[in-house]
Amino acid sequence: MKCTQCQFQDTKVIESRDVSEGEATRRRRLCPECNYRFTTYERLERPQLIVVKNDGKRQMFSREKLLAGLYRACEKTPVTSLQIERIVLDIEHQLYACGEPEVSSAKIGGLVIEHLSKVDEVAYVRFASVYRRFKDISSFEQELSHIREQKLDLVKE
Repeated sequence: MKCTQCQFQDTKVIESRDVSEGEATRRRRLCPECNYRFTTYERLERPQLIVVKNDGKRQMFSREKLLAGLYRACEKTPVTSLQIERIVLDIEHQLYACGEPEVSSAKIGGLVIEHLSKVDEVAYVRFASVYRRFKDISSFEQELSHIREQKLDLVKE
């Protein structure tokens, strides 16, 4: 690895540790030439997923876009950044595990809904209102009724 300060070609790794639940490796490096210390991260490079939108358009899967949507839905809720990161990791694992080069945006939305319903009701309803495009108050009320039924089922168990 090249030094980011002096461009010396061969830096030394002084510490390595797994981060993001083993999905990446953080390495502290030292340049023997200028003694500059810096950090690098290594992630497994996966094949790029293509997301097929509802209108048939295709675009590259964006982890950042998924994160942004989750952060928006979870704004002013007790959901932590760590929980959001865990949701994104779980969804990525599920998408790559199916082995398909293309995935529908509906599938991704469904996975997000599934995870948010377990974490926070408010975030779930926020995301669902955008994802399912509620047209009126009655469709919104139906979703709330569905949440109440699920809660009652859990209490009965």
